[in-house]
Amino acid sequence: MYRPCWNASKQGLETYLTALTFRREFWQETMENRPQRIGMQAALLPDRGVVKVAGDDARRFLNGLVTVDMAKVTPANPRFAALLTAQGKIIVDFMIAEAPTEDGGGFFLDCPRALASTLVEKLNFYKLRAKVICEDLSEVLGVMAVWDGTSDSEYGLSYPDPRLSSLGWRIMLPPHLASQAAADVGATLVDAEAYETHRIVLGVPRGGLDFIYSDTFPHEADMDQLNGVDFDKGCYVGQEVVSRVEHRASARSRVVPIAYDEFAPSSGLPITANGKQVGLLGSTAKGRGLALLRLDRVEDSVASGTALEAGGITIRAVKPDWANFDWPGEAKVAT
Repeated sequence: MYRPCWNASKQGLETYLTALTFRREFWQETMENRPQRIGMQAALLPDRGVVKVAGDDARRFLNGLVTVDMAKVTPANPRFAALLTAQGKIIVDFMIAEAPTEDGGGFFLDCPRALASTLVEKLNFYKLRAKVICEDLSEVLGVMAVWDGTSDSEYGLSYPDPRLSSLGWRIMLPPHLASQAAADVGATLVDAEAYETHRIVLGVPRGGLDFIYSDTFPHEADMDQLNGVDFDKGCYVGQEVVSRVEHRASARSRVVPIAYDEFAPSSGLPITANGKQVGLLGSTAKGRGLALLRLDRVEDSVASGTALEAGGITIRAVKPDWANFDWPGEAKVAT
């Protein structure tokens, strides 16, 4: 059996095959006697890409750019982060996973595939003389999500989702190995739509669907709630704006979960209260959804007993379990 080495050539991004050392107990298991993890699911996410940042200065280089403290990133501790504009808006968000030294080291950024080339371009813009190499590996590596269980696959780089533990785990791997990797961890391989439903039910935003890149602040995308911003770290691009929003508690708009009882309203519809727009509907699935709402206007609708609507369908804002911000109709959160 083989697995791809994490070192890809700059010329062709070719993967090299290296002998794989499996856990001893793997050889003692068969598909028949391997413990089944009831309900555990896995899905290859076609919308995700992989960018590698490696080199002597990689950690310091990224630390001066992203929203989290790179000193806290280890192979056992991935982080959720973003690269921002100078005005503090999200260019691209991603998860940062560090490969162990024995696997070649380096940082692997689990990002939207449509923005992988943009991310590499932006990183190279800031590189100057830093000793780093930034590569888009999306043609050879994909991302698989595993949830309702734990994952430690021999088929790729495994790491817990740093946003929310209930989101599960991620595995970076060549896409053609998805079936083997799912079997390796005892999960049922399902389609990406099942993972989308899982994400939406948990109320976790997805860029491009629930908020617009380059037009949304980290607080609006709930990055401050989902471990995506370290407010005690040094300077990074856009930090002043993000810090000001945090210390003034001035985030009026946020992506929050919504619920509905009728047919799903179409994504992109305006959400209104008494004919006035209060937000925009994002992704939906099976009675739940996400919407970017002006919470102060939702507060007014709660006070007046006015229902929220999208396309004529009544919706309700639902406070997620992980939320630690002021919620319409509730007492203010102590700061």
